Formats: sequence, structure tokens, C-alpha cells
Amino acid sequence: MKRRNTIKQVLMCGLGLLSLQHVSAQQDPQYTQYMYNPASINPAYSGSVNHLQLFGLYRTQWVGLEGAPKTAYLSATTPLTDNGLGLGVHFKNDHLGVMDDNSLSLDLAYSVDLDHQYKLAFGLKGTGSLLDVNYDKLYIYDGTDPISENNIKNKFSANVGAGVYLYSDKAYVGLSAPMIFSSTIYNDSDYQVMKEKVHFYAMGGYVFDINRDIQFKPAALVKVMTGAPLQVDVTANFLFYNKFTLGAAYRWDAAVSGLAGFQITDGLFVGYTYDADTSKLSKYNSGSHEIFMKFELFNNNRRKVAPRFF
Repeated sequence: MKRRNTIKQVLMCGLGLLSLQHVSAQQDPQYTQYMYNPASINPAYSGSVNHLQLFGLYRTQWVGLEGAPKTAYLSATTPLTDNGLGLGVHFKNDHLGVMDDNSLSLDLAYSVDLDHQYKLAFGLKGTGSLLDVNYDKLYIYDGTDPISENNIKNKFSANVGAGVYLYSDKAYVGLSAPMIFSSTIYNDSDYQVMKEKVHFYAMGGYVFDINRDIQFKPAALVKVMTGAPLQVDVTANFLFYNKFTLGAAYRWDAAVSGLAGFQITDGLFVGYTYDADTSKLSKYNSGSHEIFMKFELFNNNRRKVAPRFF
């Protein structure tokens, strides 16, 4: 395909890499089915697991819009001891336009009993990232513009995050900031700045037993970032016979979603989401797709997994 990315297209995709002196770089990716792997945004979740969990996700956003985000994500969370200490390992590849961001994160979490029903987990996250930006793939009107002279190759940045996670077999509430410090990347000529800002997350959910075979779980996620509109996700999932999950979600002023999942075996769950864009970009794309697989290994307490389904 002929490379015909224009400055306007790049800006529409959220890059903002050209024609501005101070621009924001690729921010945290969004996941519609975040509730099946809260550790992606809250490191404290790793202290709540009582068995090894492996999770893989692929999301392609705004299909049909050139340069739109694509995210691949892999993680493993596991208890380290029997007294509430947990570990999480995460790898993420985030592709946006001419940018590729690869990151590796480690979570260390610890949970304590509050009473016979609720536990509270605390978590810390450390992240190392490598950023590539290849301006050669863009169509640039002014080839002498200094902001496009130097590609960025394997630019390393590090960050830390923290979170708290209150949970029981039926409910959870979490507060987190996966990356506490704003990271700034300069090019050699110092003509442009790419800056990743701090994201704050608040999430919660509850499981209602409608009858013996059907459970209902509403959930909500709020994301706050300086200089960006408040983002609110509201989700309603139904679990049938501990096997099938169907639901819907709404992202404020952004998308409506359909969610589905199937418990293939006792330890393997797969899910799919389709997001229909409701923003001004809806004219230029055919929606977003998200698919994930969750493996649960060495689980000696399966009784709790199905009713929680988070």
C-alpha cells in the first residue's frame, strides 16, 4: 500500500508528532474487558490471586483508520507465599501510527485480611519501556522540517506505579496509578517533546446471584489524566451456568460494546469484545475488536473462581 499518512491523519490517530513543539506521546492503551485482568492497571491485584493466572490479549482499535492503535498484551500473576504475597509479570506491545512501544512490568503485592469476608491488597509496579518512532514512514510536506530528521530508536524510559485493591468473593474496589511519574523524551535537536502523563484509575464491581444458574456483575472504571477528558466505562455482564458470559458496555462519549466469553475448560476462559465507535471518528473506522484468553493453573479452590469471574 502506498504510504500516504498525512499530518491530519496522524493527528486524528492521536499521534500529534508533527507540526507541534510540545506534543503528547502514546498514552496507556484501553481495554474493554479489563475486569478479567485488573493487574494491567492495578498492581495490587497480584496480591489477590491464589493460583497461577496466565493472560493474553490482542486489541485492534478503529479498524479501517490508517495508523490506528494495536495492542498485544501478555501477563502472569501468581502467589509467592501462602500469606498474601503476590507477583505479576507483564509484557505489552503498543503500536500507534509510526510508533512502537514495548514495555516490561513487574508487580509486587501484599494482601491482608480485614475480616472474614474482605481483604485489602497493596501493590507496587516497576516498568521499563523501549520506544521507537520511525518518521520515514510518514509523508512529510516539508522535508527540511527539523522535527522529522531524527528517528527515535529503542529510547529507554523507566517508571513506577502503585495501587490498592479491596476485594471479597463478591466485590472489588481499586485505586491505582500504573505510572506515577510523567516521562519526557527529547530528540537530539530538542525541537519536539513527547510526554507520557500520569493516569489515575478507579474501578469497582459486584456479583449478584440472580438464581442458581445466573449471576449478574455490573462494573465501572474511571480514568483521569491531566489535560484529557474524564473517561468512564460502565459494564454489565451476565454469567450463565458458570459457562457463558454475555454483556454490554458503554464508554462515555466514545463507544458502545458487546462482550462475550466462554469457559472452555475449568482452567481456560476466552472472551471477545466489539466496540462500536460513537465519537467523530466513527465516520472513518468500522469499530474495534478485542480478544483474550485466560488460563488458571494449579488452582486448588475453583469454587471461588466462577462466582467472582474477575
